Amino acid sequence: MDFRTFSGYGYLLIGGLILVGAGLLTISLIVNLGVAHSVRQEARHREKLLEYYRNTFSQLGVILIGIGVSLFIFFFQQNYQDQRKREAELQQVMAKLAARIARGAAVVESLGEFDTLLDEGGPYIDPKLGGKNNAISAHGAELAKQVAEILLVERDVDVQAFEILNLSRDFESSFVVNELDPTLWFNIVSDESEIKYATAQLPLDYTDLHDAIGGEPVDAAIANPEKERKIKQEVLDIFYDADLLRLRSRRLLGRACWLFSNGRGFVKLRPVDEIEADARSHQEWIDRSKHFLMQLKSASGDCFKLLRYSQTS
Repeated sequence: MDFRTFSGYGYLLIGGLILVGAGLLTISLIVNLGVAHSVRQEARHREKLLEYYRNTFSQLGVILIGIGVSLFIFFFQQNYQDQRKREAELQQVMAKLAARIARGAAVVESLGEFDTLLDEGGPYIDPKLGGKNNAISAHGAELAKQVAEILLVERDVDVQAFEILNLSRDFESSFVVNELDPTLWFNIVSDESEIKYATAQLPLDYTDLHDAIGGEPVDAAIANPEKERKIKQEVLDIFYDADLLRLRSRRLLGRACWLFSNGRGFVKLRPVDEIEADARSHQEWIDRSKHFLMQLKSASGDCFKLLRYSQTS
């Protein structure tokens, strides 16, 4: 049981003590009327007995009211301190979130190079789900050109830089992790895990691609049917992990911008389908979330602008 729950019961206890104390004081006043009546009747024994009861009830009442007031002051001060601590933690989390979003937006900008490759000839869809655009269907000279562009992207995109999108690190050391909606928390951690997987796999995919080429010129390697088959498979592996990286990175950044745009009330937000619902492809998620994110403001415009996505032909 945390202190806030305990303090809720504590205020009930305080109210009970004060009510009982007030009741005892009221009873002592009633008994005092009996004392006055006994004085008038000169009933000394009854007078002394009633005085004892009156004094006992009044003393107990004052003690209980005093305890109740002291507990009220204690709980009030403790709640005030907890609230100040909570506000300070929330302010710190908001500052860290703003920094993550700003740095993450700069990193996500490099995904544009993957967009050009993946969405050539139409939005990329996993071949297992029926994708057939140029990124998937290229062979021969088109595949050679594709490989050359992939090798350029390998040098231009630092996949390890996507570590900056680790939002859970800022939340897990504060009260936010306990108050944030469980589904949102699960999705944040899930996206981070997928990003970590993709950034670990892409360098391995590039290594496998280089091994498949075997040090030959790309055109010469692809002229060999056996090598072309291996190169094609490595290209598809790179595209799969690159697509996973861009989808999860943009969804994580879009979600972070949505949380931040709601200010300190973000801990009370519930999942929205525009961001959280499963998507068959990156383009499907973009189409669904675009209007929603464009309505949310960030420091440099709207939350969709932060994703650095532009439709390719």
